[in-house]
Amino acid sequence: MTMTTIFRLRTPLLALALLSAGPLLSGCSTSEATGRTFFNGGLSPAQEQKLGATEHVKIVKEFGGTYDADPALTKYISSLGNFLAKTSETPDQKFTFTLLDSPVVNAFALPGGYVYTTRGLLALANDEAEIAGVIAHEIGHVTAKHSAERYGSTMTANILAAGVGILTGSGQAAQAVGTAGAVAVQSFSRDQEFEADLLGVRYLSRGGFDPNGMGDFLTQLQSSSRLDAEIAGDPGRADQFNIMQTHPRTADRIQRAIQQAGTKTVNNPIVGRDVYLKKIDGMLYGDDPSQGYIRGQRFSHPELKLTFTAPDGFRLINSKTQVAAVGPENSLVIFDGAKADVSGSLKNYLTNVWAKNVRLQDVEKITINGMEAVTGRATQVNTKSGKKDYRLIAIRFSGNKVYRLTFRTDPSQTNRFSEDFRRTTYSFKKLSSAEVAKLKPYRLKIHTVRSGDTLTSLARKMPFADFKLERLLVLNGLNKNSRLVRGQKIKLVTE
Repeated sequence: MTMTTIFRLRTPLLALALLSAGPLLSGCSTSEATGRTFFNGGLSPAQEQKLGATEHVKIVKEFGGTYDADPALTKYISSLGNFLAKTSETPDQKFTFTLLDSPVVNAFALPGGYVYTTRGLLALANDEAEIAGVIAHEIGHVTAKHSAERYGSTMTANILAAGVGILTGSGQAAQAVGTAGAVAVQSFSRDQEFEADLLGVRYLSRGGFDPNGMGDFLTQLQSSSRLDAEIAGDPGRADQFNIMQTHPRTADRIQRAIQQAGTKTVNNPIVGRDVYLKKIDGMLYGDDPSQGYIRGQRFSHPELKLTFTAPDGFRLINSKTQVAAVGPENSLVIFDGAKADVSGSLKNYLTNVWAKNVRLQDVEKITINGMEAVTGRATQVNTKSGKKDYRLIAIRFSGNKVYRLTFRTDPSQTNRFSEDFRRTTYSFKKLSSAEVAKLKPYRLKIHTVRSGDTLTSLARKMPFADFKLERLLVLNGLNKNSRLVRGQKIKLVTE
């Protein structure tokens, strides 16, 4: 139901619905950067700061902490951000720039001037202008007060939901509008993204940077997402591997932003390729040792001393609390640990704790590489994405420590993946100290091209099992027709 529909309803009821919302409707804010006034839900600057500070702690925890391995690099990103912030319309506003210890390519901003980049994003960027473009865009979100505007939109959606509930007497209607409102504001709108681009271009130009760096990084990002989708065996779903899901932008739109920003042309703009590459030389690449390593289809954790191998065609995704292997035909494997120590029988844990609300069939004890385990299956389970079949496996690793494997398939595909899942189950094992010692993190190495170096010869140095050349090209913003020049700096991944 739209606001127009509501206004067609009886006026007394509408007044009653909005009466309690009156204080919220009075909250408006104006962005000094854009001159635009909007409803902010009553969120004051002090409240923005408090909200940002509260969420900052959660964000850092969720993304694996800050990248503290290289203090000089974190200081560099902070200095670059503060320099760009000083060129904004609110130079006295406090900003906090944080480099997150995450391999995921991402950047975002919170209310109160909290701006985040990940080391995964830094690894993909090729020069200082590109990383400055990312940061300037996020500063633009802050100075345009997009977070406050989004907060106001959330409040409006909640008010609308309350009004619908009172007017129709339908809790379901209220819930439906509330959900729609939440979905509508879960990411910045295209207009807000373009506005942040306009402001970002302005700040880049004022700082003396090449504003084209913003578009260059987007091109780099699109190439990376396409490769990720190809590696995952599903090239048609490249957008799923792209932060453009929440940042809907293209290089063409950046050019439009440059034209509309109305800034003066920067003579001899800063690109800073060599400076930037020197800063990220030796930076951790991919997974952090504390979260384990993904090497092709294999996941190994040096601190927990365990490993398993996912089926071919599945894409491993590591997070703080679990490892997921996403496969074809909606198949999925989840590896995680029991949420508490398990002192009793594994069968009791499986049936009465882990799957207490699920009817399990064929529950039986098994042994996996010398470890006690128990398994059971559930069929035709109703989920939000339709009926699914599940296979659950609980493994006593040592003492009261239990690890879990969850296999999920569409019922029509269960037999197809049965043998693959069985192999994954029995690939789970403990690592010896000698095996742990062989596990090394990936790092970026800046290589200076020498006589005789070719793209193919350099690609062979990459420690990946597949797509060596493609990974090298995307990492450096090159293509198969690119020619190397002696003395040129190239990013490599080493172990």
